Amino acid sequence: MHKKLFVVFLLAALGQTLWAGSRARLVNPFIGTQGAGLTSGYLFPGATYPGGMVQFTPTYFAKNAGFVVNQNSGGGCEHMGNFPTFPVKGALKSSPDKIRNARFQVTGESGHAGYYEAHVNGDVKAALTVTERTGMAEYVFPDSSRQNTIIIGAGIAATRITEAALVVTSPHSVEGYADGGYFCGIRTPYKVYMAAEFDADAVVTGTWKGDRLHPGDTFAEGEFSGVYFTFDTRSKSVVHYKVGISYVSVENAKENLRQENPGWCFDAVCQQTEDAWEKMLSLIDVEGGNSSRTAQFYTHLYRSFIHPSVASDVNGEYMGADFKVHQTNAKYYSQFSNWDTYRTQIQLLALLQPDWASDIVVSHQLFAEQSGGSFPRWVLANIETGIMQGDPSAILVSNAWAFGARRYDPKPLFDIMRRGAEVPGAKSQQEETRPHLKQYLEKGYCPASIQLEYTSADFAIGQYALHAAGDEFVSWRYFHTARSWKNLYNPETGWLQSRNEDGSWKPLSEDFREATYQDYFWMVPYNLKGLIDIIGGPAKAEQRLDTYFRRLDAGYGDTWFASGNEPSFQVPWVYNWVGCPWKTSQVVRRTLNEQYTDRPDGLPGNDDLGSMGAWYVWACLGMYPMIPGVGGFALSTPVFPHATIHLPHGDVIIKGGSEQKIYTTRLTVNGHEHPSTWLDLKTIIDGATLQYQTVASPHRKWGTQIAPPSYE
Repeated sequence: MHKKLFVVFLLAALGQTLWAGSRARLVNPFIGTQGAGLTSGYLFPGATYPGGMVQFTPTYFAKNAGFVVNQNSGGGCEHMGNFPTFPVKGALKSSPDKIRNARFQVTGESGHAGYYEAHVNGDVKAALTVTERTGMAEYVFPDSSRQNTIIIGAGIAATRITEAALVVTSPHSVEGYADGGYFCGIRTPYKVYMAAEFDADAVVTGTWKGDRLHPGDTFAEGEFSGVYFTFDTRSKSVVHYKVGISYVSVENAKENLRQENPGWCFDAVCQQTEDAWEKMLSLIDVEGGNSSRTAQFYTHLYRSFIHPSVASDVNGEYMGADFKVHQTNAKYYSQFSNWDTYRTQIQLLALLQPDWASDIVVSHQLFAEQSGGSFPRWVLANIETGIMQGDPSAILVSNAWAFGARRYDPKPLFDIMRRGAEVPGAKSQQEETRPHLKQYLEKGYCPASIQLEYTSADFAIGQYALHAAGDEFVSWRYFHTARSWKNLYNPETGWLQSRNEDGSWKPLSEDFREATYQDYFWMVPYNLKGLIDIIGGPAKAEQRLDTYFRRLDAGYGDTWFASGNEPSFQVPWVYNWVGCPWKTSQVVRRTLNEQYTDRPDGLPGNDDLGSMGAWYVWACLGMYPMIPGVGGFALSTPVFPHATIHLPHGDVIIKGGSEQKIYTTRLTVNGHEHPSTWLDLKTIIDGATLQYQTVASPHRKWGTQIAPPSYE
């Protein structure tokens, strides 16, 4: 009996040890890769590196269009997808043309963080991995086929591109460039360069353009063009391919490849990347959850760390927003989806990886200085697309500072914030930073959802002025303009709504981007007490919230909770401000359980470069970064019985979470009673232990005696 118990305990301990070292293997990169329209995650399943330049993957937008080298994680419009490649059994007898029309089939997909594999046309195995700036493929052809081909697209991407060229430089190498096509209908004319090699010499090379195949040619140019390499695989059925990219030059792409992946050991490269992911994912340990929840948690944490992406090469060069080559001693980042990421993701990065987040902030500064002096909103490579609205980068920078990313001089960033907020017509490249700014400053109102984004930005700038720039006088000005949300309140309807330029009210349905007046009503996270008071107090606010949460799956025009879109992200925690924190925990748990799954269609909306992934992580931990520019959290009941957040200066240990007992009855922080639903970051930044007591039935008392902060 004792021996049996010993074996049981030994196996349990061994299983725990194996689990603890395999978070990267828990990641399921296929979650969110399917779906329809607004309820799709728009996520790719392929291999990438934490904050890496390369995403080696089938594109979300056409799985049969090749394995591409760049793709945003969860970007909801077709984009990027440069240099698609496919292994093809046999000699190439006809042009692949657009590739996606060539009827290639991708099946048998599997993978984890840093690794992807599938079969092309049934019997050609493709395995993909990456380094930070390069991709590597292992193509295994069937023994029955003596000659086999690898194709690489030039003038082919996820959107239509006409400017591209590849040149075959030897029987085992190719190099070239392509432009960026479009994103959400916006021209994105970046240039991406590539240099690629094979570990064997081809017996035949050639090119194609349109429906014409050109055996023996070495130069492919223009739309629907590409190159191919045919190998004699009788003695060796495996062909390795590796590609380096750069947004600066072919020579830099070659140097990235030389320095990051000089050899041909696919398994070693894969292990290196898996180890990098393991290090990142180990920043948060969770225990005691069911297998599905744990896999979802680490998958969403993984997605939180994919972007922003490094845009500087190994030699420190990067293509600036002024289309000139610049040099950096740190890392320069791009891929900024800031309208989305300012709400959840930058706070997570700043807490867990403050140096990385600081480099991201400095990258924003450099982009602004090179593009006209103002922050961009949504950047692809070195292009400000102008997508979405508001002044999200000002909030992102303020949030980064508030949550611990401070390795830079705050003053130049403060000047950039002020220019965008005070100078009508200020631009980043060709995109105006704050449209309607003149009317906003002179009259105190502009289109409703834009203004509510501006008031959050102004509050965040005020916080940054006070705590980062040390300018109390200027902070007063921004706190004042942040109060202008009250100019949108129509006492006749009881809602915030738009005005015409003469001050008269527009219809309640107008000027709410990707949402309705019911979603945007709650976007005053820094002054929720004022918002609640203006409609008659907590009881009326509670009733309004109850109606809003009757469903969780709103589209853009629906008047209930949109769990899949950013304007609604923070609303479940508003219940804490009306004295009903038990309802916060209830709605958060409903959302986690009903709107997220571990299936390919398991997200309620676009991930938007880690925004939804970070939301899921925060919700599971029972904390949400609610107030722009303020280091602290609105609380809800955590999911996992035990979680440890490894911060730079100490561990935050969260105990007592539960899948079934979702209502908090007591919380202690470092052994002291914590009766509030708000937790200041300074309380935990050097390490802390949070001990929850929970029950399965609603508990209406805890957290109701001390109101969370609200700034008038």
